[in-house]
Amino acid sequence: MEISIRRITSDDQDEWFKMRKGIWPDAPDEYLGFDMDDILASDEDAVFFAMMDGRPVGMVEARIREYGEGCETSPVGYIEGWFVYPELRGKGVAGVLTQAAEDWARGKGCTEMASDTWLDNAASIRAHVKLGYFEAERLVHFVKQL
Repeated sequence: MEISIRRITSDDQDEWFKMRKGIWPDAPDEYLGFDMDDILASDEDAVFFAMMDGRPVGMVEARIREYGEGCETSPVGYIEGWFVYPELRGKGVAGVLTQAAEDWARGKGCTEMASDTWLDNAASIRAHVKLGYFEAERLVHFVKQL
C-alpha cells in the first residue's frame, strides 16, 4: 500500500487533534488544542499527514528551534511529535513522516534534526534509532514548589 505525504490544513484540525491525543493521552484537551491555529499560521512549524487510501494514518509535527540537545548547529529542525495509528505501526509510515519533516527542515537551511521522548518510552527510543537517530544525552528535570 502506497504512503503519500501532505501538509495539513485548517480543515484537518479534528483528525490532527485526535492524533495529538494519541501521542499525549493524559494532556487536557484545552492544552492539546490551544496552539493549533498558531502552528498552522507559523513559518517555523510544519505538520504533515501520512495518507493511505485517501485517509490520514499518521502525522508528524516539526518545528525550527534555535537549539537542540546534542546538536552542533543552529537553528535545528525538531520533531515535536509523531503518531501512527496502531494497526499501521511497523509498516514504514513513521519513516516516511520523519523524512518529510527532515526534508522540510533541510529546506529551511537546517543541517541537523533533533527529537526527544520520555526515558521510559522504549518503543519510541527503538523507533528513533531505527530511523537513524542516536541518543545525544539524557535529562532529568526538577521542580521545587516555592
